[in-house]
Amino acid sequence: MPGNRSKAGKNDGEKQLRRDPYEVLGVNVNSTDQEIKSAYRKLALKYHPDKNANDPEAADMFKEVTFSYNILSDPDKRRQYDTAGFEAVESESQDLELDLSSLGAVNTMFAALFSKLGVPIKTTVSATVLEEALHGEVTIRPLPLGQPLCRKVEKQCAHFYSVTITEKEAQAGVICRVYSPEKSKFKLLYFDQEENSGLSLVLQEDSAKTGKVTSAGMYFLGFPVYRMDQTQNSMAAAKDPDAAFFKKLDGFQPCEIHELKSGTHYFAVYGDNFFKSASYTIEALCAAPFIEEKENLRTVEAQILSKRLELSKFETEYKEVLAQFTEMTSRYTQEMHSIDELLKQRNEIHASYTINPQIKRSGSSRSKNKEASFKESEEGQGSSKKPSRDRSRKKRWYNLHLKVDKRKAC
Repeated sequence: MPGNRSKAGKNDGEKQLRRDPYEVLGVNVNSTDQEIKSAYRKLALKYHPDKNANDPEAADMFKEVTFSYNILSDPDKRRQYDTAGFEAVESESQDLELDLSSLGAVNTMFAALFSKLGVPIKTTVSATVLEEALHGEVTIRPLPLGQPLCRKVEKQCAHFYSVTITEKEAQAGVICRVYSPEKSKFKLLYFDQEENSGLSLVLQEDSAKTGKVTSAGMYFLGFPVYRMDQTQNSMAAAKDPDAAFFKKLDGFQPCEIHELKSGTHYFAVYGDNFFKSASYTIEALCAAPFIEEKENLRTVEAQILSKRLELSKFETEYKEVLAQFTEMTSRYTQEMHSIDELLKQRNEIHASYTINPQIKRSGSSRSKNKEASFKESEEGQGSSKKPSRDRSRKKRWYNLHLKVDKRKAC
C-alpha cells in the first residue's frame, strides 16, 4: 500500500534524525545517574515552554531532552540503547511528563479526569518555581529536627525549608517525610545550593497513597536505599493486566543520593493538585533512635531485590506452564465435544432397535381419525334435532285449538 510505505518512510526518517541521548544531554557514556539527572534539569529549565512560549525550536529541544532523559534515566532502557541503539528502545513506552502550570483550564480538567480514572500521568514541577529557586528568589523557612510542621501550599506552588545537621547526625542518617491526612497530591523536593546561592533541583518524590494518607519520604541512611516508582507499575498494568504482576517490582530503583554531609540542606513541598491547595505535615528526623528500623529496612529491601530476580525466572516458567494449560484446555473442550457426540450416536442406535419405527406416526393418524368421527357424529345429531325445533315452533304459533260450530249461522 502506498500510504503505508510513505508512513514507514517518515518514521525511518525520524529515527535517522534522532541524536544520541548522551550528546543531547551533554554527558558521556560513563556518566553517573546523578550527573545525567543534573544535566537534564538544567536543559529542561532552559528550554521549558513557560520560558519559550513562542519559540518552536525550544519546544522541539524540550521534547528531545525529555526523550533522551527517559532513556538514560531507566537502567534497562539505557543498557538496551548502549547495546543496540534506538531499535532496542520502545519509544511508545516513554512516559510523558506534564507541566500543569502550562495547561489551560480545559486541558487541566481532562488531566484531572484521567488521574481520577487511574490513568498514570507524570507531572513536572512548574518552571516558574524552578527558575525562582535557581535565582534565589524563594522564601526559605528553617525546619528543626524532630519538630513537625503543618501547612497548606497552593497548587503549582512550593514551600521551601532548610534543615541543618551536625556531623554526628549526618553519620546517623537523616529522614525527611511529608504526609497528608486529607490525601492531597504533592511532591517532596530536594535541592542543591549553587555557587550563586541559588537552588537546583536534585531529587523528586511524588506522593503515594499509603493507608489513609498520602505520603512521600527521602531516607539518607548511609547505605543504598530504594524508591518505588508507582507510575511505572501503573503503566505496566494498563498495557498488560495479566503480566502486571511480573512488572510489579520494575519500579523499585535505587535513590541517587543515600547520605548527607553536615551542614544545611534544602527541601520543598510542591502542591501537585489540579484544582485545590495541598494540606501537609513535614518533619525531618535524625535516624539515631531508629537503629532497629534501619536494619529492618536494609533487610526488607534486600529481600525485595531478591524477589525481583526470582520474578524474572518465575515469569519464564509461568509462561511455559500457561501455554501448556491453554493447550490442555483446548484439548479438554475438543475431547468433551467428541465424547458427547459419540454418546448421542450410541443413543440413536439404541432407539433404532424396534419393530414399529412408525409408532408416533400411526398414533397420530388414529387420533386424527377419532377427531374426525367425533365431529361427524356431532354434525349428525345436529341435523336430526333441527326439524323438531321447527315443528315446535309451528305448533306454538299455528296449531291452536279453536272450536267452531258449523250449524249456527254467522
